[in-house]
Amino acid sequence: MNTIQHWINGAATPAGSTRTAPVWNPATGEQQAQVLLADPADVDTAVSAAAKAFESWRESSLTTRTRVMFRLRELLVEHEDELARTVAAEHGKVVDDARGEIVRGREVVEYACGIISALKGGYSDQVSTGVDSFSFRQPLGVVAGITPFNFPVMVPLWMHPIAIACGNTFVLKPSERDPSASNIMARLYAEAGLPDGVFNVVHGAKPAVDRLLDHPDIEAVSFVGSTPIARYVHEKATASGKRVQALGGAKNHAVVLPDADLEFAANHLTAAAFGSAGQRCMAVSAAVAVGGAADALIPVLAEKATAVTVGPGQDPSSEMGPVITAQARDRVAGYVASGAEDGAVVVVDGRELAVPGHEGGFFIGPTLLDRVTPEMGVYRDEVFGPLLVVVRAADLDEAIGLINANPYGNGTAIFTSDGESARRFQREVKVGMVGVNVPIPVPMSHYSFGGWKDSLFGDTHIHGPEGVGFYTRAKVVTSRWPHVDRSVEAAFDFPTHG
Repeated sequence: MNTIQHWINGAATPAGSTRTAPVWNPATGEQQAQVLLADPADVDTAVSAAAKAFESWRESSLTTRTRVMFRLRELLVEHEDELARTVAAEHGKVVDDARGEIVRGREVVEYACGIISALKGGYSDQVSTGVDSFSFRQPLGVVAGITPFNFPVMVPLWMHPIAIACGNTFVLKPSERDPSASNIMARLYAEAGLPDGVFNVVHGAKPAVDRLLDHPDIEAVSFVGSTPIARYVHEKATASGKRVQALGGAKNHAVVLPDADLEFAANHLTAAAFGSAGQRCMAVSAAVAVGGAADALIPVLAEKATAVTVGPGQDPSSEMGPVITAQARDRVAGYVASGAEDGAVVVVDGRELAVPGHEGGFFIGPTLLDRVTPEMGVYRDEVFGPLLVVVRAADLDEAIGLINANPYGNGTAIFTSDGESARRFQREVKVGMVGVNVPIPVPMSHYSFGGWKDSLFGDTHIHGPEGVGFYTRAKVVTSRWPHVDRSVEAAFDFPTHG
């Protein structure tokens, strides 16, 4: 049995804990590896290594940091296939989908390659007689990232390239469900020339997370996961005096107006709902069909959901793989059952799916429920699986009201051919990321990613300009260089400009 170790101070290490967790092959249901679970002492070892490395890394030139990021970017291209197949094997998503997350994560590294511009300060000459003022930003110290299973490459890449390029050192606690990609990333950093201890990986569960949140030498924590855990991370880490950005769950709605191209909308809704088996924080899980759009949209969605090819992620013919665990499969099936009991119409039932030769895999097929209402649990909760519910609304006002009443505010979209409706929607909807005829509006790396309401705890979004601000502190210097005669008089009054 392969044992996946931690990566601390530039090397794979078993550290002190002997506790392990299984790493499954979701396509077969068989255990393929085990991962070490860190105890608090293991976390302390990683943080100590990061703190030691910070002493020199903070003094590294911007040119040095940029060169590491350029080299990492090239290594991500060279090792894209290795990373994608590792993700497909442990997560279950299809290889091409895994390649997509690597590319989107790599874009953040490309943004970090321009860190010299992102950290550029300001200078004001002669703000007072003989006095100049200027500003710059400095790194925080040791920072941590706690990341989910659904994007084992992309989501960590939203964090550590920016943090490291800003001069911080990093401790990553990835999901123990698909841990191997993070160790590959550590190896690539080492090959890129990053000094030992600047990037560390500790695998683990709640004890490791709690130690990261409490550790006095960690200055900031970035988190992506469910809303209950995001709230917990935010409360516990801020109580320890840390900066926190905690991205929570989602219930992303896509509004379809009667003037939309229904074939186009159905194609994109199908891909957005069932891609990666619906295990995306930006997946569309609720379609809001407005007016007469519903009766025309449902049969098109049903046809496309039934046509999705489901199979092992390593199979090139597969369009959708399994969910991450047997528990996740059963949870989705439970929501289908409860929706039907509450009065929803099961148009396509993924519980009936069987993948020949992979009967033990964690498969559940694309599922479509119609006539879902806001009172139903299948609508209220984040299901996180290949389940699309259709809610009917009389007009755009009702659709916007439905979205704004939802406690989540991560992503949303509208399908329409009317510019006025689109503009009104994007201005009135209370959601952080909005797509117009784009179902998964994940911002590019030079913008920042984040939702509103219960989808974000903390003041800043992740990566991009807000990421740079999160991982640095501003410092303003006011300076005077007096003449030799030192004739400038000191004053006991509060200083004023003159």
